[in-house]
Amino acid sequence: MRAQGQSHNRKSARGRGLDRPGRTTVQDRPLYAALDLGTNSCRMLIAAPQDSSFRIVDAFSKSVKLGKELERTGALSQAAIGRTLGALQVCATKLRRHGVKRFRLVATEACRRASNGDDFLKQVTRQTGLKLELIDPAEEARLAVVSCAPLVDPAASQVLVIDIGGGSTELVWLDIGDVPPGERRAAIMKLKLARKRGNDVASAIGGLRVVDWISVPLGVATLHERFSDVEDRRSRFALMSWYFEEQMAEFTPYIDAELPDYLLGFQMIGTSGTVTTVGAAHLGLTRYDRTVVDGMSLTGDEINTVIDGFLGQGFQNRIGKLGIGLDRADLVISGSAILQTLLRIWPTDRLSVADRGLREGMLYAMMSADGVLTQEEG
Repeated sequence: MRAQGQSHNRKSARGRGLDRPGRTTVQDRPLYAALDLGTNSCRMLIAAPQDSSFRIVDAFSKSVKLGKELERTGALSQAAIGRTLGALQVCATKLRRHGVKRFRLVATEACRRASNGDDFLKQVTRQTGLKLELIDPAEEARLAVVSCAPLVDPAASQVLVIDIGGGSTELVWLDIGDVPPGERRAAIMKLKLARKRGNDVASAIGGLRVVDWISVPLGVATLHERFSDVEDRRSRFALMSWYFEEQMAEFTPYIDAELPDYLLGFQMIGTSGTVTTVGAAHLGLTRYDRTVVDGMSLTGDEINTVIDGFLGQGFQNRIGKLGIGLDRADLVISGSAILQTLLRIWPTDRLSVADRGLREGMLYAMMSADGVLTQEEG
C-alpha cells in the first residue's frame, strides 16, 4: 500500500484540524516525523500510521542547495548554510505545532563530505533546537530500500534499488528468491547493511540475501558541478555517464553483469527526483501527480526516449512544462546520465518508479519497530 494524502498546503492542513498547538494524534493515532537533509534539498514528512502504511498529515520540501560549490571548495558555503537554517527553522516550527514526539532527523552526503559539516550540525542545534543525525552510506542505502519494500514485485527474485541523490547514489542488490512472496515486505523492512561492504553478503533475513551494495559519492548536484564547464549538453552527458560508471568498478553485480542468467526475475526500482521526473515526462504531465507516478513502470526504451528529448533542442521548454525551474534543469541532465548508465549495464523492461525515499524509509522503520503497522502485503 502506498503512502496517501501527501499535502504541502498549510491551509488545507489547518482545515483538517492539524495545526492546533499540542495536537499529537490524528484519529487517536500517534504522529511520526522524518526529515532528510540532503545535498540539494531539505524535506520532511509528518504522518500517522494507517493499516500497513501511513497517512501524511503535513510535509515540507525546499531546494536549499546545501552542497552548492562543495565539489570545488570542500566546504559548505555561508550562503548555503543560511538557506538551510531557514528551511530547518520551518521544520522545527511544524514539529512543535503538531506536538510530534517520535521522529528521526538525518543529514547525508553533503555534511559527510564537508570540512565544516560537524560545525554546521552544531549550529543547526543551537539555532533551531533540532539535533540532526549524520548517517553513514550504509544506513542511507538501507532506508532507501525499506521505503521501496511495498513496490517489490511478487514475481521478482533479484531486486536492484537505486537512489539517485544530490551528492551520492546508492545501489543495493537483493536476492529474494528464497523468501516466500507473502513475507518479502516484512523481510525487507528488517534489512540491515554492514557499514563495510562485503561483510554482509552472506547474511540473510528470512531467506533475503544482500548480494552487494555501494554508495557512489556522485549525485545530481556533485556530478553536474564536476562537468559544469562543458558547454555542449550531449558532450557533458557522455562525460558524466562515463565518469559515473568508472566509480562502480567494485560493485559485484557490475563485475558479473555479463552473466547470461542475471536478468531472470530481475526488477529495478528507482527512487529519486530524476526517476519521477522521467516518469512524469513520459506520461506527458503538465502538473506533477504523485498518485500516477509512484509505482508506475517504464521500459528501457521509454526512458531512453524521454532522456533523448531532454538532450534535444527543446530541453528548456520540456522541463518548463513539468514545472521544474531552470535552476534545477541541469540536475535533470546529470541524474539522467546516471540513470541511463545503469540501464545500459543492466537492460530491463521493468523499471519501477518510486516517489519515495529516506523519509518514507524512516517512517516505515519507526512504525514497524513500534508495531503500529499491519502486516498486509502492499
